[in-house]
Amino acid sequence: MNKFDVIVLGTGPGGYVTAIRASQLGLKTAVIEKESLGGVCLNWGCIPTKALLKSAQVFEYLKHAEDYGLTIEKFDKDFTKVVSRSRNIADGMSKGVQFLMKKNKIDVIKGYGTLKTGKKVEVDGTLYSADHIIVATGARSRELPNLKQDGVKVIGYREAMTLKTQPKKIIVVGSGAIGVEFSNFYNSMGTEVTIVEYLPNLVPLEDVDISKEFEKIFKKSGVNVMTNASFESVDTSGKGVKATIKTSTGTEIIEADLVLSAVGISANIENIGLEEVGIVTDKGKIMVNDYYQTNIPGYYAIGDVVPGPALAHVASAEGITCVEKIAGFSNETIDYGNIPGCTYTSPEIASVGLTEAQAKEQGYDIKVGKFPFSASGKASAAGTKNGFVKVIFDAKYGEWLGCHMIGAGVTDMIAEAVVARKLETTGHEVLKSIHPHPTMSEAVMEAVAAAYGEVIHL
Repeated sequence: MNKFDVIVLGTGPGGYVTAIRASQLGLKTAVIEKESLGGVCLNWGCIPTKALLKSAQVFEYLKHAEDYGLTIEKFDKDFTKVVSRSRNIADGMSKGVQFLMKKNKIDVIKGYGTLKTGKKVEVDGTLYSADHIIVATGARSRELPNLKQDGVKVIGYREAMTLKTQPKKIIVVGSGAIGVEFSNFYNSMGTEVTIVEYLPNLVPLEDVDISKEFEKIFKKSGVNVMTNASFESVDTSGKGVKATIKTSTGTEIIEADLVLSAVGISANIENIGLEEVGIVTDKGKIMVNDYYQTNIPGYYAIGDVVPGPALAHVASAEGITCVEKIAGFSNETIDYGNIPGCTYTSPEIASVGLTEAQAKEQGYDIKVGKFPFSASGKASAAGTKNGFVKVIFDAKYGEWLGCHMIGAGVTDMIAEAVVARKLETTGHEVLKSIHPHPTMSEAVMEAVAAAYGEVIHL
């Protein structure tokens, strides 16, 4: 009863997707989970944060109802109910994964799993064996030495989405996706937000034009933005917190109710038996080949525990690639140069491929096109004119090198660029693909037209 073809350790979007695909391929499969099915993404990350952000977006619409010719005499927010809605959605998604496990005849083993030699996993004293064991244990909020989380005054993303009361003032350290999304949420709810970023720009991994536009919009919304700023220390001895922040002009002391540490994540690779089995790690990640095999035969790893983008859709793709290789089904590896990244603030940010700076650094002669949503009929009608689409093409062959968007709904639009790049579509082919009017997606075609000197609506 304890022998399987595949055992997956962890049930986040990497683990549970891996298990389902393995079962589809005819492999007897089990998953091991110490908390809730769905992992961080469904329970504490991707899904519940989007629920919070949707509440914030609706609240913003209510504040600007008159812009749409509507009069609302009285409205307010109930912070507790906003948080409760988010938790209910997360619970529903977790139950959905439970249903998928039953549907696909996957054994769910509850408890803490530890890898053992001989292709075995121990869960609370019981041994399970499999021909193939896949580690998908995900990651947690990273702690800085000078910003230790106590869960009360210095918090991570888990506490940030389940606070009992709304803080009046909050300091957010780090402006990656987690930092700016929570900054957006709390600012919309009426909290005074200060965001601290060590690098020169917010969302520093994005194309610099996107970062500058985003920072401009963020400041206009009321967020206090501190870039080129170093978070030195925090004093939690009083009622709230006093943060010491070093900037180019000197040192500032900022008081708030609490600090949210959003400085990245750390892989969950401790105390799971890697050392006992002899699995090689480096810089906090498990080393794997193109098909996610570790150095020890029969043991694999995917998702946030391996090098590469720590994104839910990447973990899912890695898991599918891994088990399809195990089943002898596929030899195609993942193209990490064509992974879309999305940030769900208002406005949203989405990107894929090279930034303009990266394209130039790699020696490309490029064509760049931009189309602002202020020139889009659909955006004007919707009242969402902030942002633009930016495209980058190789001037010689027309290869679509990169696409960067900031605006309403762009996280749903970026897939066009991902698919087009996968199919090696040229700029000319995008231009000749008729886009529907009026839509936000027209801006992609118009941006491409701008790159080639053929833009109509500018």
